[in-house]
Amino acid sequence: MVIAAKAIGAHQGYIYCRAEYPLAVKRLNLAIQQAKEAGLMGKDILSSGFDFDVEVYQGAGAFVCGEETALMKSIEGKRGMPRPRPPFPAQQGLWNKPTVLNNVETYANVPQIIQNGGAWYAAIGTATSKGTKVFALTGAVSNIGLVEVPMGITLREIIFDIGGGIPKKRKFKAVQLGGPSGGCVPEAYLDTPVDYESIAKVEPSWGQAA
Repeated sequence: MVIAAKAIGAHQGYIYCRAEYPLAVKRLNLAIQQAKEAGLMGKDILSSGFDFDVEVYQGAGAFVCGEETALMKSIEGKRGMPRPRPPFPAQQGLWNKPTVLNNVETYANVPQIIQNGGAWYAAIGTATSKGTKVFALTGAVSNIGLVEVPMGITLREIIFDIGGGIPKKRKFKAVQLGGPSGGCVPEAYLDTPVDYESIAKVEPSWGQAA
């Protein structure tokens, strides 16, 4: 976020985190404090004359606040409701000021690309879906948690090689992909590569196959 702020000339950032995740909130605030103590955030960062602060905003858990304009309304203390665009957030966003919104996963890739180069990042994944993707493994799977995998890996590899498969040798039925807005993928599609093109091609068939 500091890198992004420097690039666009912003001096205040917000991390929107659901209040149901107190451990995440605690660790975020600790990380911000450590960054300030190291001179990487706050006033005159690394003696550069650039100032940038971050505030953790605890949302009430409304799913709609995953939409960027609803998220901004929530931070402003208003009801989280999407608004028509234009104006787009980059033109008129939080408190009517130009605002850049990105997922944490996007920001996390930036330092690695700066350090290792674009060609290094592009070498990970597939020809059309570059880099890695973070998945949350949960439910009836042996190994739960967050996993970062290269784009193009198959669902079968994620669930059975990394996740350890289904406990008690139970038969696989389906996996939910994409959260509440996604769908249930049956066994027939377990060897589908996880990239934007392949998933889009089989998505209309999920309901029929299930």
